[in-house]
Amino acid sequence: MQTYIILLRGINVSGQKKIKMVDLRILLVKLGFQNVASYIQSGNIILEAKDQTIKNVEDRIGDGIREHFGFDVPVLVKSKKDFERIIMENPFKDKPSSEGNRIYFVLLKNAPEQMFVNALEQEIYENQEFSIIDDCVYLYCKNGYGNAKLDNNLVERKLSVQATTRNLRTMSKLLEMVRVDI
Repeated sequence: MQTYIILLRGINVSGQKKIKMVDLRILLVKLGFQNVASYIQSGNIILEAKDQTIKNVEDRIGDGIREHFGFDVPVLVKSKKDFERIIMENPFKDKPSSEGNRIYFVLLKNAPEQMFVNALEQEIYENQEFSIIDDCVYLYCKNGYGNAKLDNNLVERKLSVQATTRNLRTMSKLLEMVRVDI
């Protein structure tokens, strides 16, 4: 059994693409996943799958949401090991986080091409620091993410890869959930 962290992008935001977590958990169980748990209403799921690749899990969940709820949602899946690595590599862990409100993780579906990384690394964003490591852009937003110029949409455009963003508090909670027997 493999443990996966599922991150859905753009659900339950401003009344768009509404999915109740209880309905999503029921759907995921019907799709054959086990020990399904969710965290808050923004599409953070922990589950277990038997003999599944990340691509297969992404496809099954994306197809299931489309068929059941009637719309497409970007689905990003990370293994427990990859998720732990992403959190451990956080270059801003010693910065003041204001309870997770300044440190953000832009999780990428896959590692971007190096030419895109090099180009983005040359850019400067006022009141923000960032670091790109493998499949994550780590953000330190001195004035909070709501005032950040380098946001999820810009990262996607600059790196030409799908992404979804979570704050330190959410990442820490998800890590805690995967370390507990779900």
